[in-house]
Amino acid sequence: MIEPGRGVAYLALFSEIGFVLLVTTLAGVGLGYWADTQLGTVPVFVLVGLFVGMGVGARAVWLLISRFLAQIDDQH
Repeated sequence: MIEPGRGVAYLALFSEIGFVLLVTTLAGVGLGYWADTQLGTVPVFVLVGLFVGMGVGARAVWLLISRFLAQIDDQH
């Protein structure tokens, strides 16, 4: 159950999670595409960049949620 007055904080967290996942994944794919065009290995580095970007995004989301939960615990 969401406590009164915390809805905006949760909305901000969920928005930030989506944004972080989008940016890190697109950055990984973009860097992979650039590497593929330079080396002529079309799908290889795009796929590597995709998985690296998703991994970096997952780690960033883990940190965001951990910090958010720590703030909630500190306020109680």
